[in-house]
Amino acid sequence: MKNLLTIAGSDSCGGAGIQADLKTFSALGTYGMSVITAVTAQNTTGVFMVRELDVEMVAAQIRCIYEDIPVHGVKIGMVSSAAIIHTIAGCLKEKGAVHVVVDPVMVSKSKHKLLQPAACDALAQELFPLAEVVTPNIPEAEAIINRPIGGLEEMKEAARQIHSLGAANVMLKGGHLEGEEAVDVLYNGDEFVLFRGPRHFTRNTHGTGCTFSSAIAALLGRGYPLVQAVGRAKEYIHNAIAHSLELGQGAGPTHHFYELYQRAGLHLDEE
Repeated sequence: MKNLLTIAGSDSCGGAGIQADLKTFSALGTYGMSVITAVTAQNTTGVFMVRELDVEMVAAQIRCIYEDIPVHGVKIGMVSSAAIIHTIAGCLKEKGAVHVVVDPVMVSKSKHKLLQPAACDALAQELFPLAEVVTPNIPEAEAIINRPIGGLEEMKEAARQIHSLGAANVMLKGGHLEGEEAVDVLYNGDEFVLFRGPRHFTRNTHGTGCTFSSAIAALLGRGYPLVQAVGRAKEYIHNAIAHSLELGQGAGPTHHFYELYQRAGLHLDEE
């Protein structure tokens, strides 16, 4: 079994962040480990408080994992400050981390800012060059390149610009654009690969970005080539959204274990 590490914030309602990553790792046949960068108080309606861990604790978590267990892939999610970003980058360089996926989490679905403004440059300068793939959504890409994105050609140009910041590959997610079809753009510096799929019209999309990026990391860690890893990850998140959970009063979570429940003959309405 391959071992995957997520470095991200904790989501107290379990739909995003560390919790979503660990569920995804398990669902895709890998062993999940975690480094917590921040604790959030949140539910399906929003984020109410964020408290960072200190950099010494973040570094200690990373180092103790690498000193004991082989790490076959890394997903990086919420890293809210430049100091934490610098610490993570230094530790991963020191340990020779492989198959690093960076999901540049900046703002929650409830519009709560999760990345301090001063940390945006540090994210690009220190973590993008370590990444096998960076997975921004449209709002995140707009913040990185400082201009709006309104269609496929603008997505491609944004992917070029983000690639120029040092990422080996850019997976720009198009779910925030309008239309019946959701189109994601993968760019490797030479060519584009488009991933198209039907759009799910549901409010229950809490943690979709976290889940998609951690699925890519898990599949890369298992040895899949990048294009295949992204394709299978997109299929996984498509099914997770299609069978999302009606929990809470806001945006419910995706169903990370839908396929396992289906195989086991389990139904969510059973007591």
